Amino acid sequence: MGVYGQKVRERLSAIAQHLRPAVFLDRDGVLNHVVMRGTKSYPPPTAEEYRFLPGVPEAARVLREAGFLLVVATNQPDVGNGIQKQSVVEQMHDIVRTQLLVDDIEVCYHTREDRCTCRKPLPGMLVSAAKKWSIDLSRSFMVGDRWTDVAAGKAAGCKTFLIGHGYAEEMITDEPEWRVDSLFEASEILIAQGANQK
Repeated sequence: MGVYGQKVRERLSAIAQHLRPAVFLDRDGVLNHVVMRGTKSYPPPTAEEYRFLPGVPEAARVLREAGFLLVVATNQPDVGNGIQKQSVVEQMHDIVRTQLLVDDIEVCYHTREDRCTCRKPLPGMLVSAAKKWSIDLSRSFMVGDRWTDVAAGKAAGCKTFLIGHGYAEEMITDEPEWRVDSLFEASEILIAQGANQK
């Protein structure tokens, strides 16, 4: 029994060594500018209006060079609500893939009423990507600008960053490990800590 248990531990250790850390990225408000209507934020309505926030390309580059997988995990319920065309969202994601060279983009098009398992604050998109890419969630990070991002990251076992845009409707129910002003600031913290080596 002891020998068997030792072999199981060795096998699990070997598997863990092949798992990679990732940085999961929310999209709107983390990668790109949002459209503000009053105190609420909305995605850009067209691909032509899709613009990266300052420092985002640089942050993506340094995180990739540090060995992190980059996975976008974004709720896009406007498609499910009939407000936005899925083809337009995919055009925006072509820009993200081409310019940021992210490894994957996980998208939930469902509305809250659909009660799916992929919509943040549930961790479905992160778990799905972890299976697909052999990601070590315990060594990974979620960067978002809403409480739902923080909750999804924590539910998946990741450490979390909250970019503080000060949205009036936001109530943080899960405290992030770090509060930052931008993805670039988050990348500086991760590189300084050598977080991908832990």
